[in-house]
Amino acid sequence: MRSRFIILTILTSLLCQTVWAQNSPPISCEVPMDLELLEANSPLTTKNVVTDRTISQEALTVPSLWWAKEQFDPFGGRLITNWIAYPKERRIDLVVNRQLWSLLNYMDRYRFVNKFGTVARDYQYNLRVFDRQQKCLAIYSCNFNTNPNQCEIHFEPSGRTGLQVDPLNEGNF
Repeated sequence: MRSRFIILTILTSLLCQTVWAQNSPPISCEVPMDLELLEANSPLTTKNVVTDRTISQEALTVPSLWWAKEQFDPFGGRLITNWIAYPKERRIDLVVNRQLWSLLNYMDRYRFVNKFGTVARDYQYNLRVFDRQQKCLAIYSCNFNTNPNQCEIHFEPSGRTGLQVDPLNEGNF
């Protein structure tokens, strides 16, 4: 009886991982952010995206990040320079000021990503944070097929850290 329980537990675990992989692929930084959409003369109507310049005359623009930007930006709205939401992909790309981002310690960055990730999650979106040079700084990724949603935060998901060490000059200061 115990061996059946163990086998059932293992199969359930594998099935849940398979469902995650099939229905809610993990978000990554492999797909680049489309910076052209942030240009002032970009025709947003031809693309299915929402930016900070998108305003609906009929209803609330979804996802709406204006309030969150004012509430959660530790630099009074200067950290976030723009955002692009891709409704079909259920993904939001935040663009941050790299200089201000570098002033945040780990806990401040975590708090920032968690707060904006929670807003994104409420709209059933995943979140990526980039600098203007398209370097992926953080990801807030959720599995929306679970109740409650299972979400994770990853910093510097590209594998590069903010501190690069040159192995040839490691001991030379």
